[in-house]
Amino acid sequence: MSSSGPLPSFAPAGSVRPVALARPEPLRAALAPALAIEAAADTTELALTSGDDRLVVTYDDGGFSLAVTTGGRTTSHRSRRSGRPDGPVDRVALTLTGSHLVGWGREGGGWAARGRVDLRMRVDTHDEAWLAGVAAEGGEPRAFGQLGLRDLRLVTTTDGSAYAPDGETDGAVLLTATSAGPGFFDTAHTSVWRLDPETLALTHLSDLFFRRPDRTGVYGDHASHLVRDGDRWLLATSTWGDFDRAGPGAGVGVTLAETRADLLTGRHVLDTRSLALPTTGLRSVGVWDPHLVRTEDGWLVAYVSARRFFDFGPVLASGPDLDRLELRAAGVGHLETEGPTLHRVEHDWRVLVSDSRRRCYPVLDLDLREVGTIDAPYATNIPWPTVVGHDGTLLLVGFDGEPMGGRLVGYGSHGAVQFARSG
Repeated sequence: MSSSGPLPSFAPAGSVRPVALARPEPLRAALAPALAIEAAADTTELALTSGDDRLVVTYDDGGFSLAVTTGGRTTSHRSRRSGRPDGPVDRVALTLTGSHLVGWGREGGGWAARGRVDLRMRVDTHDEAWLAGVAAEGGEPRAFGQLGLRDLRLVTTTDGSAYAPDGETDGAVLLTATSAGPGFFDTAHTSVWRLDPETLALTHLSDLFFRRPDRTGVYGDHASHLVRDGDRWLLATSTWGDFDRAGPGAGVGVTLAETRADLLTGRHVLDTRSLALPTTGLRSVGVWDPHLVRTEDGWLVAYVSARRFFDFGPVLASGPDLDRLELRAAGVGHLETEGPTLHRVEHDWRVLVSDSRRRCYPVLDLDLREVGTIDAPYATNIPWPTVVGHDGTLLLVGFDGEPMGGRLVGYGSHGAVQFARSG
């Protein structure tokens, strides 16, 4: 932080990017539209099926092609520019993330997308009945993993401190993350990870998906905060799972799930209700990136409000409970600032944010006035300012915007997790 505050300076400490198209364990049930099949390259065809619907990738001497059969109609899809691999292929894969079907080849140790189809006008891949009927041909159905991780946030108790599961004594912490898919926000989902602050090793624990209060289906919503409240979990999540900026009435909100299920293992679909985050007096087309803390005076909730897509900044609300929140402050002069995180600095609460335009981490008071900046390296994209205490030092966990998977993937496949440590 600058000389106006007590946070230390941070220096780069390393990075990691745990890429996995498919989780290692076979699926017993699809549950959510985040699926993968992976096989050796001598397998020429992989398919996901449900009822009479059939989604296929074919790999042969001509390269990669996709075929989609729905409603008794079959269409073929081949990318002229990307359908042929650049070198020898040792594995092939087919993924379904949200409504996006992608065929993959692994070349030289790295995955490249070789075909892509948006299924939104063909089949509702969020429908639970359709998902319940999913089977695979050419390999075992597995859960989709991630191309990168972003939006990393500490799993906390209600007072904002790191949550340590019973029996954990080695200093490890838990993080939620957005597991990036092959494209924009609607291909991603929420995941939970264990971080060793000493070695910087990340271990995948679970994947979380959501039912919405205003529509049917299962969605890979993300940009979340997971909070332990006694014997239950509170999970506040941004509804990015079907975001379409060009769609009618495009918007983003925040939902809240409450459960006593073990969210630190396995794969879960959670029921949610709307978390009404106030924007009284503000021009707002959406809110996202919630962060929750309960103080002696009630709840504080930090989040982002967008004046338009994408022009956004931090907002803070407070209230006696999460159903009676009122606007407390709105940041002024922030154009691309997100990831607001409530962090106690000595005896005071501060709101740490990430400012893409200025490429820095401003530190705000509870009136959202800037009182300093964190002296730390700033990666590409908009890395969230997640601070983890470890052995008398602090670890800053961020991410970058480095893409993965080639030109067909486009924006949204980021990023690598970036670490910085205090001196």
